[in-house]
Amino acid sequence: MAMFELTVGGRARAYRDAVPTLSRIVADVERHGASRLLISGDLTAYATDAEFRVVRETLGAIADDRSRCSIIPGNHDLFTPNAAKTHRFEQHFGHLLTSDMPEYRREGVFPFVHLVDDEAAVVGLLSARPMLMPGMAYGSIGAAQLAGLRDLLDDPRMRHRATLVMVHHAPRTETGRPDSRMHGLVDADALLRLLPGPRFAVLHGHLHQRFHLGATAATPHMFCAGSSTQHGREGYWVIEVADGAIRGAAVHVPDLSPAC
Repeated sequence: MAMFELTVGGRARAYRDAVPTLSRIVADVERHGASRLLISGDLTAYATDAEFRVVRETLGAIADDRSRCSIIPGNHDLFTPNAAKTHRFEQHFGHLLTSDMPEYRREGVFPFVHLVDDEAAVVGLLSARPMLMPGMAYGSIGAAQLAGLRDLLDDPRMRHRATLVMVHHAPRTETGRPDSRMHGLVDADALLRLLPGPRFAVLHGHLHQRFHLGATAATPHMFCAGSSTQHGREGYWVIEVADGAIRGAAVHVPDLSPAC
């Protein structure tokens, strides 16, 4: 199934320039002085050790520093039961999965919290699970992590902060509707109920369209990363946070012209 997707499905062609594109994105982050790089999963196609090594090398020094980089795995990073069993993702990125509020962990290292200055917090959730059958790509956070999220959001250290919650699977599609049963986030509604209003944002991947659903009084901002290294769809969100609130967001496309 994996080889079929790679060849006939066209994944190899779509991501043929993924490494140099990721390198340019990292260079943008460094050049513009962004305070933190957030990666919502799917660093690899098939969760092989070789793929993880290449990504880790391409990210470079920024991925050495948990004060500058937050990351969660996507379903492709747990593509096989063996990749999950051997903790292949953690072998390369486990140093970034520490938490400033470890007392709220409920499933392994999740949820983790990275406090950003005095104005923001990044929360990492795990939704990616190894699938038993091909064609299944849905995700689930689970009751334990959601309880941890609920409790940490009530912590006094969090109440004045803009809170950006990373989860790989999409709570909603570009149309504002839930994703399909075999592809979506099973407990999306439960997650969104914990994040009422524009102080919160959900940052996710999984879908291959880059979009933003604006917040309401009862729902958070939702930002889909899209496919930042896919040929023809390169780009990433820059989110501005100030005074404990999300003040703006824009899509940036890296300069992919050949270096002089």
